[in-house]
Amino acid sequence: MIEGLIWSPRCGGSNEQPDDWAFEEGPHSDFSGPTCGCTACVVIIRNNQLIVANAGDSRCVISRKGQAYNFLNLARAIGDVEFKQNKFLPVEKQIVTANPDINIVELCDDDDFLVLACDGIWDCMSSQQLVDFIHEQLHVENRLSAVCERVLDRCLAPSTLGGEGCDNMTMIVVQFKKPIGSIASTI
Repeated sequence: MIEGLIWSPRCGGSNEQPDDWAFEEGPHSDFSGPTCGCTACVVIIRNNQLIVANAGDSRCVISRKGQAYNFLNLARAIGDVEFKQNKFLPVEKQIVTANPDINIVELCDDDDFLVLACDGIWDCMSSQQLVDFIHEQLHVENRLSAVCERVLDRCLAPSTLGGEGCDNMTMIVVQFKKPIGSIASTI
């Protein structure tokens, strides 16, 4: 069954040599099994409700009156099969599960913005540090894309020798209201 899911991309012409990917990394290789996983952090805003579903080490944070509020359960991950192999436990009792943690939050007038980001951001900044940094940036910058760019620049490692800032980085900022006194409110 899995062999049908793994395919080898072919070169453009029929006379060209096919790619060896399927044999090097596919089901015929000596690879012992999956060791990677992924995350999902999904947010639905409906009326005054924020519904957050999270699996993995991505995170959704709300800034409420400048304070960070997290919605995170690190015992959830998509993939990471090596943590889900106890044959004596049902799926929901494994070290990690792909079943998402779901939270419903009532939004209020005190909510400034929310941030969805992956671990490439959270490994470099705490939730509160990120909320503080975004607030500072919103006082001088009215484009959320530029604010996100500044966060990514701050988290990016100066070299690729490892450590913080070498992971992939993804983030989304959703602003609920423009801060009073910011450049954004005067344009």
